Amino acid sequence: MLSYLHAFHAGNFADIQKHGALTLVLSMMQAKASAIACFDTHAGSAIYDLDSERARKTAEDAGVQKLWACRSGLRSEDWQPITQGLSSFNVDKERLGVYPGSPAWFRRSLRRGDSLTAFELHPSESGQLANWATGRRVRVLHEDGLKGLLKQLPPVHPRLMVLIDPSYEVKSEYADVAKTLLKAWQKCRHGVYLVWFPILTTGLHAALKQAVKESPLRKVWCSEIHLKTPPERGMTGSGLLVVNPPWGFDGRFSAMIDDIAGDQALGFSHEHNWLIPE
Repeated sequence: MLSYLHAFHAGNFADIQKHGALTLVLSMMQAKASAIACFDTHAGSAIYDLDSERARKTAEDAGVQKLWACRSGLRSEDWQPITQGLSSFNVDKERLGVYPGSPAWFRRSLRRGDSLTAFELHPSESGQLANWATGRRVRVLHEDGLKGLLKQLPPVHPRLMVLIDPSYEVKSEYADVAKTLLKAWQKCRHGVYLVWFPILTTGLHAALKQAVKESPLRKVWCSEIHLKTPPERGMTGSGLLVVNPPWGFDGRFSAMIDDIAGDQALGFSHEHNWLIPE
């Protein structure tokens, strides 16, 4: 389970979907003044060098490089937090050299009063994350994020936003995520939960969706992107479950995805629906 390193996959098409949704959810939640407790269950090391040996071995950063190349044509204003964030890490760069992971996207959005708790079990990733977090009002916990999340709920803050983003290297993680999501929701039913999952030729993600669908959960929106030219190995697509999305999120996020779905951009189709209505 500890062999996975996000550095091999930083900036891929799944990150674009995931972090686009993350920044939009936070932006919409922050339309209200009350504080938000944010949790990142599989945080990684926060900042990734796209020119590193690990990143170049897989060259999966094509996703964010394509987004960056077409940034001037993005119609949805909801892309601005992403493009501005990328610009801040890559000043005057035509080709991106640095990609911020989910803790960095969370941190950019934190207001005074908001908090972020980031879990990371991998020893080297956790150490890098802790060094990055120093002085940034981010609490880093070196432990299993699914188990750790449940120990932290319900939060002291009035509202809750959770990103659940495991590697799914172990098949049992699909069931573990579904069980954790339900337990977390039972502890804090008003929280917003963003659950990422890979779409593989094995179809294992279907079990996660079915488990959620058969649970007592309510108001769950599903977004799936499917590559038009998938690789022979690895992910053919990327999915998100959003529990309790802010009102209007589905339309705004779909507009974001439409901006980058074309063959001149990332080249995928987008399927979305309410897995579970209210």
